[in-house]
Amino acid sequence: METDLHELLRSLRVWDPEVTDLPPLDPATAPTAPLPLFTTWFAEAVAAGQTEPHTMSLATTDEENHPDVRIVMLHGADATGWSFATHSGSRKGRHLAAHPYAALGFYWPVQGRQVRVRGPVTVAPPEQAQSDLHARSAGALAAALTGHQSEVLASLDELAQASGAAWEQAQREPDTEVPSWTLYRLQPEEVEFFQGDARRRHVRLLYRRTADGWTRELLWP
Repeated sequence: METDLHELLRSLRVWDPEVTDLPPLDPATAPTAPLPLFTTWFAEAVAAGQTEPHTMSLATTDEENHPDVRIVMLHGADATGWSFATHSGSRKGRHLAAHPYAALGFYWPVQGRQVRVRGPVTVAPPEQAQSDLHARSAGALAAALTGHQSEVLASLDELAQASGAAWEQAQREPDTEVPSWTLYRLQPEEVEFFQGDARRRHVRLLYRRTADGWTRELLWP
């Protein structure tokens, strides 16, 4: 039986109260900078059982100024910025080389929350990139060693052979360096916190970086 996409869409609910808790967001008690609030929300998403809360959308712009987006993993967030990693020659790596500015989007539906971050992107020193890679799993190293990210693949057999060899090397030589592996840091200029509300009175709190620190303002939902 053929699936009717529109019927399926109409059958879905957003923030079903049986599985979603919509906590309040009081802007008056929000911290003066976005990172402490992000850290709190991230910890609360983990405690609430949110699946893979460390995944995020990464939006970049290609050489022709066309937008692109994909899901990546957050590697850290501190005073140096929000961190993620990839091969420098991958599609997103090439985009960031041409236009070192990006946006991140987190969505934690278990609490009806979104966080949006955007700003310039810088490249961390190579030794930090390698340290980041080797702090991850053998599978992550194997994937990095497989290489050729975003290049055209002739067949799945070719991938299986390259991946198998990479897994063997990762387990045999866990300190192997991958020169193309690059750690990027997005230094936020804007961070928006979106808290959903059952009556659609969503709270949007926007932080903007200025020469004197951070400003805060509310946005209409």
